[in-house]
Amino acid sequence: MNSIAIIDYGMGNIHSVKKALELFGAKIKVSNNPKEISSCRKLVLPGVGAFGDAMQELEKQDLVDLIRDVVKNKKPFLGICLGMQLLFEKSAEADKCKGLGIIKGEVKKFPVSDLKVPHMGWNQLRQKSGECPLLKNIPDNSFVYFCHSYYPDPANKNAIAAVTDYGLDFAAMVWQDNIYGAQFHPEKSQGIGLQMLKNFVEL
Repeated sequence: MNSIAIIDYGMGNIHSVKKALELFGAKIKVSNNPKEISSCRKLVLPGVGAFGDAMQELEKQDLVDLIRDVVKNKKPFLGICLGMQLLFEKSAEADKCKGLGIIKGEVKKFPVSDLKVPHMGWNQLRQKSGECPLLKNIPDNSFVYFCHSYYPDPANKNAIAAVTDYGLDFAAMVWQDNIYGAQFHPEKSQGIGLQMLKNFVEL
């Protein structure tokens, strides 16, 4: 059965993500119970809010080692927005706080410029790798919906599946083995975002 766990640690836009995934026949479990999460074939880590608070919640709910173990076991894993940033080693948003460290690299703050921060609204995805399974049937330069003040900077640039220009090119999507990350919100990105979620369900 195509069961997907959405990790509920109190900091995610869970309802929209659940609704979008269910459109494609996925059986969804919204849970913070390690046993339930482990029993699912795929995982989604959504996130809205601050990096430090989110890591604190994941630690408090004993979900950090669970997430690392699930990823090691090669289950498809999707981090969305803050959920993608948490996959990295650290963030400029919370200097003393370690991230999950699943992807090498750090999360940086947008430099001071004439551009407004947070980066909010529709922007284009330029694909770096046509092979990323989540980008199947997604035209290059498609528009997706963003809302963030920090951006991920992977140490391994080959892990970048797509970039977006906001004063600089930043990693809008990452893909490393069974791990996928979207800095934007696919569940708010209309047909393009839904196609990506459909691709995740069909992995």
